Amino acid sequence: MGLKLEHVTKRFGQFTAVNDLSLTIPEKEMFGFLGANGAGKTTTFRMILGLLDSTEGTITWDGKPINYSTSHLVGYLPEERGLYPKLKVRDQIIYLARLRGMPKNEALAELRLWLERFKIQEYENKRVEELSKGNQQKIQFIAAVVHKPKLLILDEPFSGLDPVNVEMLKEAVLSLKENGATIVFSSHRMEHVEEMCEHLCIMQKGIPVVSGSLKEIKRDFGKKNLVIHADFSLDSLKAFPGVVKSKLTMEGIQLQVEGEEIAEKILKEIVNSGFIRRFALEEPSLNDIFIEKVGNSYE
Repeated sequence: MGLKLEHVTKRFGQFTAVNDLSLTIPEKEMFGFLGANGAGKTTTFRMILGLLDSTEGTITWDGKPINYSTSHLVGYLPEERGLYPKLKVRDQIIYLARLRGMPKNEALAELRLWLERFKIQEYENKRVEELSKGNQQKIQFIAAVVHKPKLLILDEPFSGLDPVNVEMLKEAVLSLKENGATIVFSSHRMEHVEEMCEHLCIMQKGIPVVSGSLKEIKRDFGKKNLVIHADFSLDSLKAFPGVVKSKLTMEGIQLQVEGEEIAEKILKEIVNSGFIRRFALEEPSLNDIFIEKVGNSYE
């Protein structure tokens, strides 16, 4: 069943933040939400959470409307982190878990497991304001997951983290998915979505411009990337028929071509010109697709 949005629209006065969005997010799956700032991602999340009412359309989880009675099933990591700076980590997490209906001793046991996992056991009795930004973010993450939600919404979970902490948080997210949670996350970082999500939606100005499975989106895009490293000049390939984009690199050239058959023609063209170190046809990246669909309005 999972999460279902049907013809969801949200207006603030004259401004339409989300326009006729329909999505089905299968249970136990990771779903990526992409879009520039102002595309409508956070507004969509707030409607899913029941923090905002949609102007039109319906949002359901397992066929039932989402409201306060379902709040114990949902976890949320907001983009603007919202912990109480003066509270101790332990009191903060237990308070939030109890709001979600979890007994205190269970919440404490779960908190300690997470602190150990994130290698920050010594922060249990520290005030939030004493922690570094990265560690505050780990605590915020624990707050979102301590009550073992079935649906987890992560708004820019990796922003502002160093690479080591990004990896640690990614592993945590993947383990939650393996344990049966449905996870929806937004990110500016295409590679995180590409690495972790089976399905995704790209929003622009409140409208979904691309949505579906990552494999199909790449297949439907049609164009491929061709990387060539050679000991001779490849400059002339920029004007080769079927080449859409080109970029010279230190080792050679990167081309975006209309299809595999163009790559074959290019190979025939250059095969006798000298030594070719690398000739690789690659799938389009999510970044290529994003730029083409959304244009350079992406910051």
